[in-house]
Amino acid sequence: MEIIQLARELGKAIQQDEAYIRMRAAEQVSEEDAELQELIGEYNLKRLSINMEASKTERDDEKLQALNKEMRSIYAKIMNNGNMKEYNSAKQVFETKLRQVLGIIQNSAEGDDPETTDPVSGCTGSCATCGGCG
Repeated sequence: MEIIQLARELGKAIQQDEAYIRMRAAEQVSEEDAELQELIGEYNLKRLSINMEASKTERDDEKLQALNKEMRSIYAKIMNNGNMKEYNSAKQVFETKLRQVLGIIQNSAEGDDPETTDPVSGCTGSCATCGGCG
């Protein structure tokens, strides 16, 4: 089997993984949460207002501080929403697994044994081939 076809098969397997399915389900629930979506809309509008105020030549620093305070308050509400919490948790689990998969592929491409390579602690001590510490 050619390598591109194997990559497609890996893509299918990723989409069937429990972590991926959980993340996508949490994303869907978050998108259907009217209160959460309203908060996100408010946050985006507040951020736009901050950008507009900050770009003025004679900006009102008190107004800017008030807008920032309001934006932080909205952000806190977003992050405390149960559906957002579940989405963030599910996304973190999936992204960790995806980093492991990508690490195995990267390490294998650099000559490591695919069966034994450790994508988490893949540091060889040589910075010459390093993509940076995780």
